[in-house]
Amino acid sequence: MLNRLKVLRAERNWSQGDLADKLEVSRQSVNAIETGKYDPSLPLAFRIAELFELPIEEIFISPTRRA
Repeated sequence: MLNRLKVLRAERNWSQGDLADKLEVSRQSVNAIETGKYDPSLPLAFRIAELFELPIEEIFISPTRRA
């Protein structure tokens, strides 16, 4: 699953560690989500959306919706 997490994080000048602390996950988890190696659980996706004050659909992009 594609996502805008790295861009959104960079816009706020947050490191992966900063975002991980805010989400209460490891920095490695943030890295894995950003690089598409790991899809977050639904509860984590909702926490991410809430943190960035955006709908989930604006953060996580289905490969079929990309076109």
